[in-house]
Amino acid sequence: MTISLSGASLQNEASPLYARLLAKAPLLAAKDATLWGREAEAEAAVRLNWIDLPVTSQALLPQIDDLVQWARSNNLTNVILAGMGGSSLAPEVISKTYKKALTVLDTTDPDQLMKAIPSSLTSTVVVVGSKSGSTIETASQKALFEKLFADAGLSPADHMVIVTDPGSPLDQASRTQGLRTINADPNVGGRFSALSAFGLVPAALIGVDVRALLQQARDAAATFVLPGSPAVALATAIFEAGEQNVGFSDALSQTPGLSDWIEQLVAESTGKNQTGRLPIVMESITAPLGGPGYLISLAPTDNSTVDAIVTGELGEQFILWEWVTALLSIALEVDPFNQPNVTEAKERTNALLEKWANGDITSSSPSFENDDLQVFSTSQAQSLRGQFDDFLAPKSHYVAIMAYLARGIDDEITKSRALIASKSGRGTTFGWGPRFLHSTGQFHKGGQHNGAFIQITGENATDLAIPQKDFSFHTLLMAQALGDGQALADRSFPLMRIHLKNRSRGIAAILAALTQ
Repeated sequence: MTISLSGASLQNEASPLYARLLAKAPLLAAKDATLWGREAEAEAAVRLNWIDLPVTSQALLPQIDDLVQWARSNNLTNVILAGMGGSSLAPEVISKTYKKALTVLDTTDPDQLMKAIPSSLTSTVVVVGSKSGSTIETASQKALFEKLFADAGLSPADHMVIVTDPGSPLDQASRTQGLRTINADPNVGGRFSALSAFGLVPAALIGVDVRALLQQARDAAATFVLPGSPAVALATAIFEAGEQNVGFSDALSQTPGLSDWIEQLVAESTGKNQTGRLPIVMESITAPLGGPGYLISLAPTDNSTVDAIVTGELGEQFILWEWVTALLSIALEVDPFNQPNVTEAKERTNALLEKWANGDITSSSPSFENDDLQVFSTSQAQSLRGQFDDFLAPKSHYVAIMAYLARGIDDEITKSRALIASKSGRGTTFGWGPRFLHSTGQFHKGGQHNGAFIQITGENATDLAIPQKDFSFHTLLMAQALGDGQALADRSFPLMRIHLKNRSRGIAAILAALTQ
């Protein structure tokens, strides 16, 4: 095992909480569903098989080997993954860590989708991952690629792979279509599924040795029930720090992108009952967190402001943080396996789409507008800087930037996180929409009610129809943004939406206003 922990707060073996969690660790290893209380017991009973994945996923390897051989024999070298949340975040970390090419589509932004469509589809394999088999983003992406393959004279059955739970709507439909389908363990929740078929299938197709990942995780997990358990030490330190905001930096680490995966795992698992821990993904270990927080580096560093340094192989990190999250949830007394407010966001999106389809379209007037953007807020300031100043004036514990834009195209907007953190002195998160709805979106509504929210939407350079639907990808994207905005507004949270009429100039204007 190569997991290494350092930091004064991790020297906590004398803590009563450490002793309590260490006593719970064997029960967790035995998949005891009572660890999180009576209300969580029914859900936990069908969500604990992630504990065994380093061993049980070995049974998938013959299927995965056959799949890799099929792809190689047909020269399917361009791998595209369509999935949201747990179905996409782990494979993306794996691809970055092992420096393998993988196009991840966890969006409904048509500009980002267009960029991902190759000029020739003959060497492309699309992996569609959805645990429920009914995720609207993934279903729309699947329909789009089925049409693209058909239009190119190619059979989807020769270019698509489905990963889903047995018996899901996607499982049934894909088998009827004759698509290659691999079932994941239904007793593993999506955000705990890194070492399941959702993580391993795309990893293997891009050429990663998934056996090594499983071995790393198996070796690490064996230490988590022993004195000196790194999982118990981390969970204890994060809880006893008493900080809502927890900063993560994987800059210069051997596991780039791991912070994004941890963000979903921790935020969606702990952010409920108006408690939890809010992960803040930082651009570097010296970037501003904004306000108080517990700071974790995933790379060796001599920075004296870091509270903890956690390093290890990727398989070890996956299983470690899953254990940490489960143990931290015991201390927080929350159910780590449900996500009630993720469902709420989906319902509001569907309600808006139905309303618009019936011609019921109402629009509000912007509080500020120029040639490049519109601002919708309670401020009457007649400059973008004034709008920001008014919005940030009331105190909140954290600020969430939610950008419903195109990752890989509109990346300049990510600079706004550090600027707002510095300007406001508050913990500041940045999330790409709609993917954050499957991670921090749960914390926004279910965690501590002390956030302020900035939505950024924009016009698209193009739009794409969704086959068999009466709405487009741009319409779906806007419904997701506005639906989530309604959920936040109904809770009386501070909310500001900036709509970019011209994306590049609008983003430049935002960054300029935040540096004034």
